[in-house]
Amino acid sequence: MTSGVAVNDGCLQEYQALKLKKTHKYVIFNLNRDNTEIVVEKVSSSTKYDDFLADLPETECRWAVYDFEFVKEGAGKRNKLTFASWAPDTAKVKQKMVFASSKEALRRSLVGIAVEIQGTEYSEVAYESVLDKANRGN
Repeated sequence: MTSGVAVNDGCLQEYQALKLKKTHKYVIFNLNRDNTEIVVEKVSSSTKYDDFLADLPETECRWAVYDFEFVKEGAGKRNKLTFASWAPDTAKVKQKMVFASSKEALRRSLVGIAVEIQGTEYSEVAYESVLDKANRGN
């Protein structure tokens, strides 16, 4: 089920800047005030994963794309574009429902995502959890 929410063109522009030009390390997306459009909330070039986690609100849902860099044994340094769907247990039920039903519209428009994670608490989006998922791929 989809919510009929549109994806703002700015979302794709910032995603392409992250993916192709490497001008950002991550992009955080949110719904606009009246829940009709997905918009860019923040872009950051910080390479500290803790900064990314700090930008995920404790009581509200968000989506994010993170250019996850890691070292794979025997294969060297790797980068994987990681899509995070953040819906903390403390978020309001209505917000979680709108975000869940709107996720596919955003996700479909972001071509090239290698890893997808869903988090309801910080341990699920912790560096080690994402690293584990990223290492399972190629």
